[in-house]
Amino acid sequence: MGEATEPARAPGTAVTPGAPEQPGPARWIGVAVPIPDPYGTELQRARGALGDPLADAIPTHITLLPPTEVAGAGALAAIEHHLRSVAEAGAPFRIRLRGTGTFRPVSPVVFVALAEGAEGCSRLQRRVVSGPLTRELEFPYHPHVTVAHHLPEEVMDRAYKELASYKAAFTVESFSLYEHGPDGVWRPRRNFYFTKNAPAG
Repeated sequence: MGEATEPARAPGTAVTPGAPEQPGPARWIGVAVPIPDPYGTELQRARGALGDPLADAIPTHITLLPPTEVAGAGALAAIEHHLRSVAEAGAPFRIRLRGTGTFRPVSPVVFVALAEGAEGCSRLQRRVVSGPLTRELEFPYHPHVTVAHHLPEEVMDRAYKELASYKAAFTVESFSLYEHGPDGVWRPRRNFYFTKNAPAG
């Protein structure tokens, strides 16, 4: 969530369909798959040990919707309704994390890579970024878990090497809507659980 360099307002989110505009301050939201513990805490600590100032502000996650500005309570209600519909149409899927990758030199990011589950994340992302959350992305979607962002090159190299052998596996049963607080911390606002059964195997 916090890795986006040019957050944008999601088109169509200012007015709830069939209802008058709800006045209120603009809010920043994101949608992501949370990385469960112990893996989420492990990777957040690793990010903190590298000196990344965002480590404590961003829970470990796989982004589905990068930071997006929405206006008013009515917009947020429409978005939550949309995300419930996305969850109702989805089913749990497996993710395996293995090794590291980087977007350098295009973007100063080092990440833990997905050895399994990228297709499930991409399918879910396409459903999330639709309806009231339709927007153009700055980069093509590539699911990953950021562990270093905008740090000195030698620190980015260290992150790439130190986490090269990292492995984890878990089942994704939900995704979360996050909101950016006035203290700069991203916190989950609501979880959306899949209602269908996971595929056999």
